[in-house]
Amino acid sequence: MRSVRGLQQLVSRQSLHHHHLHHHHLHTKPSVGIIGAPFCKGQPRGGVERGPDLIRAAGLLTKLHELECAVKDYGNLKFEEAELDGPEGVLKNLKAVGSFNQKLSEAVQAVKKDGHTTVMLGGDHSLAIGSIHGHSAAVGDLGVVWVDAHADINTPLTTSTGNLHGQPLSFLVKELQSTVPTLPSFSWLKPCVSSKDLVYIGLRDVDPGEHYILKMLGVKMFSMSEVDQLGVSRVMEETCDYLSTRGNKPIHLSYDIDAIDPTVTPATGTPVVGGLSYREGVYITEYLRQTGRLSAVDLVEVNPLLGKTEEGVTSTVSTAVDVLLGCFGRFREGNHPSDYELPKP
Repeated sequence: MRSVRGLQQLVSRQSLHHHHLHHHHLHTKPSVGIIGAPFCKGQPRGGVERGPDLIRAAGLLTKLHELECAVKDYGNLKFEEAELDGPEGVLKNLKAVGSFNQKLSEAVQAVKKDGHTTVMLGGDHSLAIGSIHGHSAAVGDLGVVWVDAHADINTPLTTSTGNLHGQPLSFLVKELQSTVPTLPSFSWLKPCVSSKDLVYIGLRDVDPGEHYILKMLGVKMFSMSEVDQLGVSRVMEETCDYLSTRGNKPIHLSYDIDAIDPTVTPATGTPVVGGLSYREGVYITEYLRQTGRLSAVDLVEVNPLLGKTEEGVTSTVSTAVDVLLGCFGRFREGNHPSDYELPKP
């Protein structure tokens, strides 16, 4: 049994956080810069390159305008097939992944220079390399929130598949620099994220080498066990409290749609049972929006060829849109324009 005092403290803390979650209702609306990254070479399944256009076609821009966001769509980055891009050892498509991410990094830097919150629509999760690198190059040190069923922190030497979408964080995390071999295709890339500025949410399929790395570095993580134990509200409270102790850096949210349970988002390359519910998935972005520090978002791994049914594809894409709208001020309680006036008889 809790003591009366313990209960009072709990109630007081919850009401404080309830206030924290809603006191930004009238925040200045962000301006959003959208980059499409129709790229699939970080993994073996075709179709994920269609993600950016599908998410746009589901009404993302219109719905952002309805939230009174200024929106600039920078279009899709062009992917040019790299010549002679055979495997190097176990690693696949190194040249393609390296060169596309370099272009993406430059594109993200340009969007940040224009003063927007960046939204990068993938594509596969190898794109986080260029997205996070470009964001950091533009604004300095970042806090990274990685929402995913997978840790994506295999190194080129621990990977069993050679697919680079399972390795992006090993290229980005400073403390892993000595474990990553020199690769000519990534000579442009300097690691830019401290392992102490990284928080995972939703993990449930982690390779042994990745698990060793996470424990060795003491990375903050909330697997699905912690989400079950604590509830998503407490997970987000602890995530943001932890990031504030690290100095309130701009936040980069990298969101893999497979973090959400495949009953909701089946159209993705590596689905894993037992994921976030729709409600938990959207709550994460609503909460991060309230910090006022969300500076860039990746939404990756929507693959319409893997949805099995039309309903599965629609559910995956519309959930991706809702996750993004949560980042920019849509509340499930409803919204109204700032200049709305009740009509009088």
